[in-house]
Amino acid sequence: MLDAGAYGIICPMINNRAEAEHFVSLCRYPPAGMRSFGPLRAAMYGGADYGDHANDTVLAIAIIETADGIANMTEIATTPGLDGIYIGPSDLSLSLGQPPLQDIPSGVVYDTQLRILEAAKHAGIAACMHCQTTDYALAMIDQGFDLVTVASDFRTLSVGYAEKAAAMRAVIDA
Repeated sequence: MLDAGAYGIICPMINNRAEAEHFVSLCRYPPAGMRSFGPLRAAMYGGADYGDHANDTVLAIAIIETADGIANMTEIATTPGLDGIYIGPSDLSLSLGQPPLQDIPSGVVYDTQLRILEAAKHAGIAACMHCQTTDYALAMIDQGFDLVTVASDFRTLSVGYAEKAAAMRAVIDA
């Protein structure tokens, strides 16, 4: 994906520092990492000197969403070269023995999200969060999150197209 021109990778299921270190190394060219060199398409976006600055511009963001990841959040957050921690709330909820929750402003999942936020802030890296609604995303920004996503592309497209189809049916059936 990086050679295709992506400026970052968000990697799921990071459980400990060793996994975080391995992930970061795959996003960095030597000597900082072990990413292979082949940025033909990336150079079209990043310029002919892409390889000279890629290690400083490509983001490596780990998702903490498992019981092991929660237990090791501090060591993950302090992994050299890691740019941020992203929270996948559904898998995080499941790992805490809860149903797949999103946009819940209280309880064990919410408290854990705030602990992950604190670990990221303490480590000086970005705290990132997946949200379902704009209201919750704005509330998470107010809590201190640096990056929030609102819904997913699939959900946004399917809801949008369902609304358009319903509008068309209403006109046709009238």
